[in-house]
Amino acid sequence: MKLHADLTQRIVLATPDLPWLDSPMPGVQRRMLDRDGEEVARATSLVRYAPGSAFSPHTHGGGEEFFVLEGVFSDEHGDYPAGTYVRNPVGSTHTPSSREGCTILVKLWQMHPDDQTQVVVDTTASPWSPGLVDGLRVMPLHTYGTENVALVKWAPGTQFQPHTHWGGEEIFVLEGVFSDEYGDYPMGTWLRSPHGSRHTPFSREGCTIYVKTGHLVEAKVPSNAG
Repeated sequence: MKLHADLTQRIVLATPDLPWLDSPMPGVQRRMLDRDGEEVARATSLVRYAPGSAFSPHTHGGGEEFFVLEGVFSDEHGDYPAGTYVRNPVGSTHTPSSREGCTILVKLWQMHPDDQTQVVVDTTASPWSPGLVDGLRVMPLHTYGTENVALVKWAPGTQFQPHTHWGGEEIFVLEGVFSDEYGDYPMGTWLRSPHGSRHTPFSREGCTIYVKTGHLVEAKVPSNAG
C-alpha cells in the first residue's frame, strides 16, 4: 500500500475528516496519514484505542514514536496520559493497551537504528524555552542527527521570518490555528512539507504545534513492505 508515500510532495490533511479504519486488533482503529507498505510499513497514523482494548505483543523493527493526544495509553512499562511523547527505539518490544481509551499520533519505521535512546517526556510538566522571535516558545523533545522534534507554542499575532526547511518539516496542530502564506490549518491538521520547501508561518489567534524537521531526506522502508 502506498498512501502519500512520495516524500517530495507537500501534503495537508484535515484529520477530523478522515475515516477511522479497523486494524487487525478489535477495538483499535486508524486514520492513515502516510504509508509505504502493508501491515508492516513506514507509516504515520492516528490510532484510536477503545476502552479496554489491547494490541498483541510486537517488536518495532524500525522504531516507534508517538504523542498521546487523548486519554491514557499503556504498556507493561507504564501509563502515558495525554501530552506524553514517547520514542521506542529499533528492536524494542511492548504490549500496548488502554483501560480508558486513547488516541495517539504514531510514526513507525522512521527511526535511525543507531538512535537507541528511550524517550518519555510529560509535556504537561516540562518547561518551555524562548523561541527565535517574540511570542514563540519551544519545548525540545528529541534530537538525533538532522532530526529535531519539539512542541512550539505561538502567542496570538506571532509572525516568523521566511525560511527554508533542509530535510523537510512535519507539523500536527494540537491547539488553535497555525497559518502560512498557503493557508490556515486548524486543530487536527497534519502537514508534511518536503526537503527544500519554504514558507512564512504565523498565527493570528495562537496555536500549539508538534513539529518534526530534518527527517524527510532519506526514507527507509521495511524490506517486506511491498
